[in-house]
Amino acid sequence: MHTDTERCVRAVQSKDARFDGWFYTAVLTTGIYCRPSCPAVPPKPAHMVFHPSAAACQQAGFRACKRCRPDTSPGSPEWNVRADLVARAMRLIADGVVDREGVTGLAARLGYSTRQIERQVRAELGAGPLALARAQRARTARLLVETTDLPMADVAFAAGFSSIRTFNDTVREVFALSPSELRTRAPKHAASGPPGVITLRLPFRAPLHPDNLFGHLAATAVPGVEEWRDGSYRRTLRLPYGHGIVALAPRPDHIACRLALSDPRDLTVAISRCRRLLDLDADPVAVDEQLRADPALTPLVDKAPGRRVPRTVDEAEFAVRAVLGQQVSTAAARTHAARLVTAHGTPVDDPEGGLTRLFPTPEELAALDPGALAMPRTRRTTLTTLVRRLADGDLRLGADSDWPETRAALLALPGFGPWTADVIAMRALGDPDAFLPTDLGVRRAADALGLPSTPSALTTRATAWRPWRAYAVQYLWATDSHPINVLPA
Repeated sequence: MHTDTERCVRAVQSKDARFDGWFYTAVLTTGIYCRPSCPAVPPKPAHMVFHPSAAACQQAGFRACKRCRPDTSPGSPEWNVRADLVARAMRLIADGVVDREGVTGLAARLGYSTRQIERQVRAELGAGPLALARAQRARTARLLVETTDLPMADVAFAAGFSSIRTFNDTVREVFALSPSELRTRAPKHAASGPPGVITLRLPFRAPLHPDNLFGHLAATAVPGVEEWRDGSYRRTLRLPYGHGIVALAPRPDHIACRLALSDPRDLTVAISRCRRLLDLDADPVAVDEQLRADPALTPLVDKAPGRRVPRTVDEAEFAVRAVLGQQVSTAAARTHAARLVTAHGTPVDDPEGGLTRLFPTPEELAALDPGALAMPRTRRTTLTTLVRRLADGDLRLGADSDWPETRAALLALPGFGPWTADVIAMRALGDPDAFLPTDLGVRRAADALGLPSTPSALTTRATAWRPWRAYAVQYLWATDSHPINVLPA
């Protein structure tokens, strides 16, 4: 979008928050860059240039605005809509792969040369993977400086910097303030909370309807791993350097997030996965506009605009849970998952109580005794085959997954039909166009709305909803009185 100068100027002059994260405005006369909704008086159009990323602004020599804080904008929805090389690379960069494995590791995961990755990412983002990772480190450093009492040396290494000097230089360059000045300027309440707990606000594009989002997570919560407590969804997180516990609560203009991490180096990854879990980088205006064009869906969209797709923090975990949920009730699926967690999950300490374990990895589940699973033999075979393929690396589920290829690989497994493959594509892989025409709840809703209820006819009708059919599923599911559609008290 940043190449459409006229449209960008209109967005800046109207301070339209819908475009935050889509592009960034660099002001030639001041040397700063802003989000489109910056409350400052808009500069003259001749003084504005537009960039596709904060990293591109920084590479061009601009520093972040102190009023609108463009580094805290929601992420671009582009990377959740697309499955091409650049989108997959961006999802991996957000997950901290460049910090942990370098550009070489990023290229290896995607199956391309480092030169090809550099060229394509730079052409679209205006900056290469290292610059994008650097901008992400700067954002993490700012969060740690402003919301914790960690010594600056600990902040530097937790944010992913290789030295304190690089940390200091980067913070000064990006924010035009030293780390100690950032901490001094931070609101006094920013660092409040129990020791070791990081409290922050996760922004999103309005509107956001939280009922089915948090209702789904709470209704399907696995005891010991997830819970709903005091108005917050809480769960354990398995992270690259350790583990964590997160509490997420809906607020009118943000998601309140409390993170307790065993290793602060996991902050960037934890935030990225929580945003992915709640689908916070979606563009609800674009989604709802497309779905509202169908007269059958118009009342549903108008009644509760801004529905999101509840996703996951661990793709392999969700795949296992999807198999456990085949042809059984939500309660039965929770019971099966709880048994696996109790038998194979890694214990963790939760100061608030309630959360006791991490969901077991495929490697931990690969050693389980199939005879101990209280389910039909065919489903036991499906589960054991899945975890063995995941543990061996023959099947990869992650932010870098190619959606069509992964769906085909899932369908090739015994016991995997279209429903299981598509629900994994929708909630684990993040495909916004995944569709569940065979789902009983979808078919009931379609029949009640006068839509075709047979899978083939409904799929044909749903062509008009593309590329947002996963969101259409949320609106259809919401017509039922199932607990997944109700925000817990």
